[in-house]
Amino acid sequence: MIGTQPVGAISGVVISAVSHEGLIVTVDGKPAKLAILTDDGRVIAMGDQVAKEAEAVALNSYRNFLKGQGYLRVNSAPITASSAMPVGIKRR
Repeated sequence: MIGTQPVGAISGVVISAVSHEGLIVTVDGKPAKLAILTDDGRVIAMGDQVAKEAEAVALNSYRNFLKGQGYLRVNSAPITASSAMPVGIKRR
């Protein structure tokens, strides 16, 4: 796990990160969003909130590693359905 991790496994998808911008997703050069889906395809949450949660969990896990506590699991708090869906998006 030490060193650069392989990336580029999803054709056309670029996930980038800059410390002051957070996670940014593009598909074929166009802006895209991260989403949480159930196994049957139902959208639970999407957008900036999902990206912020994913980034926070990754950063907290990395910080635990740097402190010698890499064995600890990092969990996010549950995302509530009412705060996760942008206005105008309908659930399936």
